[in-house]
Amino acid sequence: MKAISGALAALLLFASSAYAADTEGTIAKIDKSTMTLTLKGGQSFKLSEEFALEDYSEGMDVTISYDEINGEKIVLQIIPD
Repeated sequence: MKAISGALAALLLFASSAYAADTEGTIAKIDKSTMTLTLKGGQSFKLSEEFALEDYSEGMDVTISYDEINGEKIVLQIIPD
């Protein structure tokens, strides 16, 4: 029973440190060197290497799905509007 309680506590801890969310906006800047995308208004998101950055450009309206992990917004999906 102790192992189950520990596993449940670990799961709850992980779940509380990450959550999925969506936001809409216009791309203000894409920084290829840091793999960061910034929307107008200042929201910044971390991109993984799997994103084809040439598919996105400044001024493009997008919907971004992301997880926030340890205060950093990690992009899951970018959908052009």
